[in-house]
Amino acid sequence: MPWVRAILRGQKIYARADATGALVAESGRVEIRYKPNDGRRYQARADNLEVADPTPLPEETCGPADAVADAKAAKAGGARAGGAKAAGPAGPSAAAPPGAVIVYADGACSGNPGPAGLGVVVIDGPRRVEISEYLGQGTNNIAELTAVLRALGEIDAARPVMIYTDSQYTIGVVQKGWKAKANQALVAELRAALSGRPATRLAYVPGHAGVLLNERADALAREAVENRKTRRQVYESKGPGSGEQTTPA
Repeated sequence: MPWVRAILRGQKIYARADATGALVAESGRVEIRYKPNDGRRYQARADNLEVADPTPLPEETCGPADAVADAKAAKAGGARAGGAKAAGPAGPSAAAPPGAVIVYADGACSGNPGPAGLGVVVIDGPRRVEISEYLGQGTNNIAELTAVLRALGEIDAARPVMIYTDSQYTIGVVQKGWKAKANQALVAELRAALSGRPATRLAYVPGHAGVLLNERADALAREAVENRKTRRQVYESKGPGSGEQTTPA
């Protein structure tokens, strides 16, 4: 079944449609994806969706995904199960080792293929680097892979690094041995870069789940697409009460 680009509460998403580009709803709800390959499938009320581009996109635009329970239902279910307080936003799937540089890397694409951009946040002690880079025409997967490459370029190869991404595709092709059917040169470049960094790991973090730095990386990627611009910002904390210095680059 095809997809179309739609808007949900001001955010562009992918929604199920028929061959004419009309939304397909079951019991008033439409299957949607915030990202094509983050492994998470949602539903939205049809009357909350607006078709942004009725041109049907092929079925393979979005990869396999698991359904995500409705947040209100999950909260109610938890209360019934024992009265425990609802958990906060889902966090990363793995904790970073002590002393590791922390990275959140994300990509965005309008159209898939279409204008693409990446967002990277690097946290290294008191130093924080943010990158918002416009990539021109590309795909979401290209943007996700390139975001990890840009992050590696910011960090000395000898340092331990934990890179969080909401792209299961990226983790699969560079860390789990998945065969890359597309973007083979880019995947090979990233695999080579990671092979020289034995202390670097990629870990999954759920997208659009309220994880602060992942949301920031996503915002930087979307900013690059919307503005067609690239920027790099460095923030240096000088300690409690001393404020923060910002260095554009």
